[in-house]
Amino acid sequence: MKRKLNQYTFRSWIRTFKDVCKQLIIPFTIFQAIRTILFPSTFDVLLLTVFIIVALSYHYELI
Repeated sequence: MKRKLNQYTFRSWIRTFKDVCKQLIIPFTIFQAIRTILFPSTFDVLLLTVFIIVALSYHYELI
């Protein structure tokens, strides 16, 4: 049986780090999308994909 993690049992610095990442992922994703449109490369597309997955994970509270 999988044990569900309670976000309130995390240490304070982990919660702070999570909150900072949650605030910064959207601006990083927008910047990376603009960069990918202007100067497309394989690395830029993969990084944009990772940023979008992380942003959606935060939005749907999977992380």
